[in-house]
Amino acid sequence: MTPEDYLAHDAIGLADLIRRREVSALEVLEAALARTADTNPKVNAVIRLLEDEARAAAAGPLPDGPLAGVPYLIKDLGALMKGVPTTIGSRLFQDNVPAADSAVVAGYRRAGLVLYGKTNTPEFGLEPVTEPELFGPSRNPWDLDRTPGGSSGGASAAVAAGMVPAAHASDGGGSIRTPASCCGLFGLKPSKGRVSFAPSNEGWGGFSIQHAVTRTVRDSAALLDAICQPQPGDPYWLEPPATPFLAEVGRDPGRLRIGVFTGAINTGGQIDAECVAAVEDAARLCESLGHAVEPARLPDIGVAAAAAGQIIGASIAATIAAEEDRRGRAVEPGEIDMLTQAMLGRGKAVGGPDFVRALYAAHAYGRQVAALFETFDIFLCSTLGSPAIRVGELRGQPLDLAGYASRLFAFMPNTQAFNITGQPAMTVPLAWSRSGLPIGVQFAARAAEEALLFRLAGQLEQVRPWANRRPAGFQ
Repeated sequence: MTPEDYLAHDAIGLADLIRRREVSALEVLEAALARTADTNPKVNAVIRLLEDEARAAAAGPLPDGPLAGVPYLIKDLGALMKGVPTTIGSRLFQDNVPAADSAVVAGYRRAGLVLYGKTNTPEFGLEPVTEPELFGPSRNPWDLDRTPGGSSGGASAAVAAGMVPAAHASDGGGSIRTPASCCGLFGLKPSKGRVSFAPSNEGWGGFSIQHAVTRTVRDSAALLDAICQPQPGDPYWLEPPATPFLAEVGRDPGRLRIGVFTGAINTGGQIDAECVAAVEDAARLCESLGHAVEPARLPDIGVAAAAAGQIIGASIAATIAAEEDRRGRAVEPGEIDMLTQAMLGRGKAVGGPDFVRALYAAHAYGRQVAALFETFDIFLCSTLGSPAIRVGELRGQPLDLAGYASRLFAFMPNTQAFNITGQPAMTVPLAWSRSGLPIGVQFAARAAEEALLFRLAGQLEQVRPWANRRPAGFQ
């Protein structure tokens, strides 16, 4: 398989070649490894290679399915691989070696994906950039001075650089949609309960969910089909769809009622003029496709956002406390970075009643937002406040934690709302800035309506395709 042949296909396309025996799974894997060796030194997306295990899997029998034999990368957070360290980007967990696969990884293996490495993530997945002290920053293939986003920044950088057509990702406050927007990819955050987190505990009070970043809509749908099976003991879950998500791509979404918002959901943020223009252009595109489009806005998120901060802080504190109990000693200076240390302090200050009240506030916000979706099928807004920011800009150089929150919400004011509500939301690469940076546009639907998003995304992809658009130097 030539490098050009490898880059020309999405995951389903590669699997089809393998199924028709035009190439072998091992040949495709070798193409992925060669591309990774060539591009990873530039972007620092992959932090661990599993070449021997991957070659054994590619050479072995493969199931019959739309993804069988396709090389794939796993984010170093959330998904557990038996015998492979899961560091969550932290020195604290450098020696954390799971004894078994998580349900997500087991689903990928059943689908025949060939897992050959792990991708970079910020410590504990806490930031919308990927700059852990443990592994160093990942960089955006569209501009190596800029971030690929986070926390699935390694995954998005790998896909944008052409290492793989799709990669595992997760999203607790925008961590699929943010890097997908930064890197010109399609990224769908599923509904709460759509993907099991077994055997781990729920992420951040249920805000976090796993899925993928992809070049094409159909790859995203097929990957979600592979992992949307509930597991025994899951505290909440959604039934797998009667019709596979892959079958929804290409179906007519019908005439949708779309509410459009060009501002910042979190009022501490702001929206760059080019991002506003991208939303307005997307609204006109939707209107040209026959959808009904009118202005809308979400309820004020202030109380819910503050509550989410308490829940996330308490969750980080609980994770670190469990590790301290396992070790029989406290975390030492230097084992976690300064931002995690600050979040730990915040989490320790959250008492039991505070935590329960924060959950109540998050649930109340979900009910308020659900009322809006009695009028609209889809809510359309900017994914981010701006195109990708520069590496190091979020924390400040020198370090400026006092100004961190304002810079954070200037960059990502619009993604967290749908983690709090549990609704599915996707970013679609429909625009590029004057300087050539990707700009994602976000669409959200009612809970459990991923199928509707896939139908709409397929329609948008057909009239304005993006998958073959690649950054200079990575073509």
